[in-house]
Amino acid sequence: MATKINMNTKYFIKYKISYLFLILIFSGCSSMFRVPMKPEAARLGEFSSVHEELKSLPRPKEKVVAAVYQFRDQTGQYKPSEVGASWSTAVTQGATTMLLQSLDESGWFVPIEREGLSNLLQERRIIRSSREQYQGGNQGGQLLPPLLFGGITLEGGIISYETNVVTGGAGLRYFGASASGEYREDKVSVYLRAVSTSNGRILKTVHSSKTILSQKLSGGLFRFVSLKKMLEAEAGYTYNEPSHMAVKEAIDKAVYALIAEGVIDRLWETENPEDINHPAILRYIEESKRAYDTDYLGFHYLENRRNTTAVELTGSAKMYDGDYEGGRILPGLDLSVGFNQDRPLSFSWTTGVSRVESRNVFHANIGYSNFDLKYRFMNNYQGSPFLKLGGGILYHTEEYYVDEPFNFDKNLIPFINMTAGYEWLVGEQTGINVALTNHQLLKDDIDGMEYGRFYDRIWSFDVGIKYYFNLLDRRQRDDNAN
Repeated sequence: MATKINMNTKYFIKYKISYLFLILIFSGCSSMFRVPMKPEAARLGEFSSVHEELKSLPRPKEKVVAAVYQFRDQTGQYKPSEVGASWSTAVTQGATTMLLQSLDESGWFVPIEREGLSNLLQERRIIRSSREQYQGGNQGGQLLPPLLFGGITLEGGIISYETNVVTGGAGLRYFGASASGEYREDKVSVYLRAVSTSNGRILKTVHSSKTILSQKLSGGLFRFVSLKKMLEAEAGYTYNEPSHMAVKEAIDKAVYALIAEGVIDRLWETENPEDINHPAILRYIEESKRAYDTDYLGFHYLENRRNTTAVELTGSAKMYDGDYEGGRILPGLDLSVGFNQDRPLSFSWTTGVSRVESRNVFHANIGYSNFDLKYRFMNNYQGSPFLKLGGGILYHTEEYYVDEPFNFDKNLIPFINMTAGYEWLVGEQTGINVALTNHQLLKDDIDGMEYGRFYDRIWSFDVGIKYYFNLLDRRQRDDNAN
């Protein structure tokens, strides 16, 4: 009986320690995930990430008086709901107030009240009526100063709010332990135009957009710790970017673009004439050039960026996967020459050396050469996934023909290779490739054993640097020079 009590006490202490450990873990996670444990005091509002860009613009020679009557939501969309109809709008209805704040913070405009103009005029009538009643008309009284009138009016609005532009996620579950992540991107777009009040001419129109990110990370544990006892734990974190901050950032960006475009087109002047080359203006010019090559998902479109010919040097980590267990990961080096590289479908020739090995069983140096067809899915973009299919010949140095003299032909093995990877252009003529390759051998005796239904194979993780050039153009230049 004493032993039973001791055992129960032992398990009781063990579970108490486990529970305490879980509490400590989740307490630490709460600080990392910023779990609110008590109400927070009010604080000043946040600034968008474009606020510093807006403040970095050069100072104006004279501020522009700008009137904003209404900068409203023109999307007509309501907030999505999973439980039924929702009459809440998808974006803020206070965009006019945000625009007025952005104009004031830029230092380039004197915003005047027009959204509440009826309230302002009513208040001025009350003032005049009170003076007439208590001061005998305007005799001895002070006249109200005239209202400012705008040199320009600013029009436009929030013209689109697209949901689920990009969605995705990943997860893993293994023996009761799981982890997963999901994300979603929405997108809001803003258009802004400046109109001359003297003749109604539209001076400039600009637009900007901002993605709205939602993320969810979660993990859990579900496991039996004994016959009748089960342990279950969950932790998660969800982040939803505030839509009003996305609208504010898009408005700040539109005001920044309007000021820069006005300086470039001489619609208004800077305090210092040399500020036409101000760093903030030059940054805007560079960004606007990139915007022409960027699609709505943010991918950079680079037409004819890749030349016809390319040379690639690749370092690889190769692993034997065959009849013996214990394949080791060993380094390799490849050199390839590609042709027709400016097209989605191209071809290349590759040669390389490496080593394959199974612990304490066999080892062999290998050399190989193969031709490949490659299809690049997004050929005119800075980053592009690709697939590659080809075949070739592999030579290995393993000698297992003990009773026969060495025969070169018997050490040659044909293979086909399949590759999936991603290429990223990092310069005008330079790209980085990351890929996973399966060399499927068409003979089963690289390791001296023929066993099983499948042939031996070699897996390879590749990282390469590629240089693009154009032989044809060079030859044409040489011909023209002669």
